[in-house]
Parts: sequence; structure tokens; C-alpha cells
Amino acid sequence: MRANAMCMACLISKQDQKIRQFTDEDKKAEYMHKVVEILYRHGQTECTPLMAEELNRLSEEYWGMLQDFGPVKRQYNSLLLERESELERRIREKEDPLWECIHYVCAGNYIDFSAVENVNEETFDQLLQRAGQEKVPEQEYRAFCGDLESARKLVYLPDNCGEIVLDKIFIRLIKEVYPHLDITVILRGRDVLNDATMEDAQEVGLTELVPCVGNGNGAPGTVLKRLSPEAEELLRSADIILSKGQGNFESLYGEGLNPYYFFLCKCPLFVQRFGMERFKTVFSREERISFA
Repeated sequence: MRANAMCMACLISKQDQKIRQFTDEDKKAEYMHKVVEILYRHGQTECTPLMAEELNRLSEEYWGMLQDFGPVKRQYNSLLLERESELERRIREKEDPLWECIHYVCAGNYIDFSAVENVNEETFDQLLQRAGQEKVPEQEYRAFCGDLESARKLVYLPDNCGEIVLDKIFIRLIKEVYPHLDITVILRGRDVLNDATMEDAQEVGLTELVPCVGNGNGAPGTVLKRLSPEAEELLRSADIILSKGQGNFESLYGEGLNPYYFFLCKCPLFVQRFGMERFKTVFSREERISFA
């Protein structure tokens, strides 16, 4: 999905915020000119995650790594691991645990340090508490179950740290209900923001449940032209793709793969695009998505 004006304005604003701490005004001006060059070069044809990766490379070249997300990633991975048993118990006691789990998996998508300015445990707890009250369309869920029944290869695309524990519960339930499925998880190929990587998958025990691979790049999404050959082949040969988060939506929508998308509407663009309140759930296969 090509980036729109709101996306590009957001990218520029984030770069401005990044460099305000520095005092070399000439270098900062030169840097912002380079930022605009990247947006001019790619903005007519490319998605936001691809441009974000280009800007991250530029930022590291000029300023080095400005923020280490390692500590916060470990914080939220640990937080969800501590709650895993209780959350899974709460999910399994429902009449249809798989349907219930979708609500929790989407609520976990709140842990996004790109789209949410002030991620905090209090708001996250509130979202988890009311997760079961969210409404995943029943007709969409039935179509999803039918597709799982007929599929043989499933690829799961996680989004962020912490919520990957909820992804693990979801995948565990899918494996129990549809044991014939061959499931593979594709994660970010290098550190970017608080997105989930192989290190996170290992930390939360996901690698012990299903095969996991990195995608070969550091875009905060799944940009087909930037994927490793292994990751691209896995995606293109999948019978069903589960795509988590806004970044994966922005990079995969319109690319002909027809995934199931699920995420929270977090930024103003997605609230506007889907006609929903902030932090409401989207769960739909691409072919059935309609914008407001």
C-alpha cells in the first residue's frame, strides 16, 4: 500500500523529534534534507515501512543508534510471560477458546512504540480486561475457521514484543484444533523499534512450538521486495497468512497475497481509514476489507 500524505508527514515529524537533542544545526538541516530526499524518491510508489527502513539506515549513519529498545522489549516479554498461564486459562474457559483468543491477540497489539506515543502497562491492562468484550465479526471468524480447515501451510507474521506471547497462545490453540496445519512464523530480520525478532521468539518460547525464521531485513513491516528468498518462498507458498499489526498491513495490502489482517486501530490514519474508534479491533481477510 503506497504511503499517503499523512504517513509522510508522520515520518518527517518523527525524524525531527529524534534529532532535537543535538546542537549541530548545520548537520541537522543536512539530515532533514536527506530525509525529504528519501520521501521524494520513494513516496510515489512505496509503502511506509519501506521508507521507515531507509530512514532508520540514514539515522544510524548520521547519529548512530539513538534508542536501544532491548530493555523495554525484555520488560514486555517478561510481563506477558508472567501472565501467560492466567491469560491462557481465561481464554480456555470460554465456549470457543480460539475465537476468544483472537480478541486477546488483537488487544496485545497495543504494545507499539511507533504508533502509540506513550505505551504504558495501565492502558495495556485495561485493554486486556475488556478484550473479551470486543466484537470480532462472527461471519468473518467462520470463514477463517473454514480456511484453516482446508489449508495445509500457514504463515504467521507477528508484530511486536510482549504481544508475541499472546501470538504463542493463539498458535498453540490453532495447532490443537487444526493439527494437520504446517505452521511457520516469520519475524523481523533485524532490530527495529520494539518489533519481534528471532531473539524475542526464543525468549518467550515460540521457537519451541513452531519453526521460526527471520525475514532478512529491518523494515517495520513485511515488504516483499526486501524479504530473504526463504521468507518470500514461505509466504508465496502459504495457503493462509495471518498478518498482525499495522506495519504488516501497510506493506502487504494490495500485494496479491490476500492475508487475514488483525490489529488495533492505533494511529489517526487507521482510525480514519476504518471508521473506528482508537484501539478498536480489525479482523478480516483482505478480499473482504472495506474502508470508511
